[in-house]
Amino acid sequence: MCLAVPGKIIKKINCEEAEVLVGKIKKLIRIDFLPEIEVGDYVLIHAGYGITKLHGKEAKEINKAWEEIGL
Repeated sequence: MCLAVPGKIIKKINCEEAEVLVGKIKKLIRIDFLPEIEVGDYVLIHAGYGITKLHGKEAKEINKAWEEIGL
């Protein structure tokens, strides 16, 4: 089973890396698979890689579900 979490792009370092906000935590992730990503976009993150772009509504729904189960 895999686990992926949503994060918001807060700084694009270059075409390979970006800083994201996951909850209240800032993380550096790889964005090699998502060249179209811009600051303010939401991505689904797995193993340190942005794997797909999310709509803000989807990201908020996922975060709400995490909060409801206490994570």
